[in-house]
Amino acid sequence: MKVGIVIFNEVEVLDFAGPYEVFSKASKGNEKLFEVKTIGETGEIISARNGLKVLPDLSYQNEPISDILIVPGGYGAEEIEIKNPVMIEWLQSQENKVEILASVCTGALLLAEAGILDNKKATTHWMDYDRLEKEYPKVEVVRGVKFVDEGHILTSGGISAGINMSFYIIKRLFGAKVVKDLAKRMEYDIEI
Repeated sequence: MKVGIVIFNEVEVLDFAGPYEVFSKASKGNEKLFEVKTIGETGEIISARNGLKVLPDLSYQNEPISDILIVPGGYGAEEIEIKNPVMIEWLQSQENKVEILASVCTGALLLAEAGILDNKKATTHWMDYDRLEKEYPKVEVVRGVKFVDEGHILTSGGISAGINMSFYIIKRLFGAKVVKDLAKRMEYDIEI
């Protein structure tokens, strides 16, 4: 399966790197289960939070259709990309192309801005519950959870919750044994 992870300037590092690591390491025996690629608007180097430079694998124009698309958050999502019509329109175009569209942290604000969370339950970083609720009244905000599963759309809480959501998606697709083995290999404590 193909996993695309959107990256942009001022993206929260663990929001994209956590899911990247989880999906990249997932396997059944020697068979890797996912091909993971980062996707940037132009394909040029981005500067993540705290100055980490990252070169996306793909751009919006040359990205292959992903089975799973992860939209991280951070300052870049909530203050910059939320005002970027190219990002919002691209997300709208991806909604019906992917099997699973998932956000981490304030990536939920980007999905909400694109109208993707209308009439759905969703979560985000605890510091942004009120903003999500106030600015997007068609979204039913769920507080105090690691993630919310609405079938095709998943949202997760802040930063490290994206790792939990990634394990959950893998469990949903490939079962508990794959996740148990992966969590042990990564030394990550998770209820399975």
